[in-house]
Amino acid sequence: MPNVRIPTPLRKYTQGREEVAIDGETVGSVLDGLEQSYPGIKERICDEAGKVRRFVNVFVGEDDIRFLDNLATAVKASDEISIVPAIAGG
Repeated sequence: MPNVRIPTPLRKYTQGREEVAIDGETVGSVLDGLEQSYPGIKERICDEAGKVRRFVNVFVGEDDIRFLDNLATAVKASDEISIVPAIAGG
């Protein structure tokens, strides 16, 4: 099962867990599994159309899924998926 790294602002949905193992063959199916295990978390990551929100970055290893196949990006059991909220400021 891929491990999903949870950013601090979303850990209230995962009972404080920094990392959770979720089964899935694509990033999208992992996020669906994340929502099944931790209701309410997916709406913080994806918009109403089901796409990753502009201010959220999702990585498989060190690769941003926006430069891969987005939510259709394939994942292996050994992969680490990181959810990283964008930080704005100046």
